[in-house]
Amino acid sequence: MKLKWAETTDERIKTTADAIGNVLVDAFHYLALFAIGGAIVWSAVVAFFGMATKGHASIDDILLLFIYLELGAMVGIYFKTNHMPVRFLIYVAMTALTRLLISDVQAHHSPETADWGIVVVSGAILLLALATLVIRFGSSKFPSPQADGRD
Repeated sequence: MKLKWAETTDERIKTTADAIGNVLVDAFHYLALFAIGGAIVWSAVVAFFGMATKGHASIDDILLLFIYLELGAMVGIYFKTNHMPVRFLIYVAMTALTRLLISDVQAHHSPETADWGIVVVSGAILLLALATLVIRFGSSKFPSPQADGRD
């Protein structure tokens, strides 16, 4: 008889602790998402006003805004689905490498010299594009189960 009471009490404690833990994890999750989203918006606004005070936007500036847009979309998708879209991280990396490539070519490239840095960055962009292709193919061939148990 006393064991039944102890088991019931133990189960109640576990249920209560799980509920409190879930609330705390969800609260941190949403707080962190809002903080990250706010930092992205803040950085994008500062970059935009920097362009406005400069009087023009270079291709570097525009690509930087695309990086902020992709990061914001990634946070929005994660907020709605609780799944991290890995492809968006790859898109951000590809855009950042493209920005690096364009600024490097504008600043240092002369037609007389061949620069291996351009080849390496271009190869990295190609590798990321192939990774995106593999991820898209894998997710279409082997879809992950839904969060509610449906396939």
